[in-house]
Amino acid sequence: MMRTHFAALLAFMVATGCAIASDVVVKGAGPDDLLKLREGPGLSHKIIIGLPNGTRLTRQNCVTNDSNLWCRVSLADRPGISGYVWADYLAPR
Repeated sequence: MMRTHFAALLAFMVATGCAIASDVVVKGAGPDDLLKLREGPGLSHKIIIGLPNGTRLTRQNCVTNDSNLWCRVSLADRPGISGYVWADYLAPR
């Protein structure tokens, strides 16, 4: 029984793009706004840095918090900088 649940969860994660690291870009932040990279998955977490549209990221795992999907990402050109962003602002590159 547990094996069936694990297989279903893994299939869901792969289908939503959350199981495997992937290359994405920031898309949809307003012209005078930045997507906030946060220390944790949620608005209550400290902001690390603001990311403009077009910023290249590597997406890791995603989690749901307060009905929103948050993804752990790192900067593509500076992998030492990582945190969480709201998944609605990520697009494949």
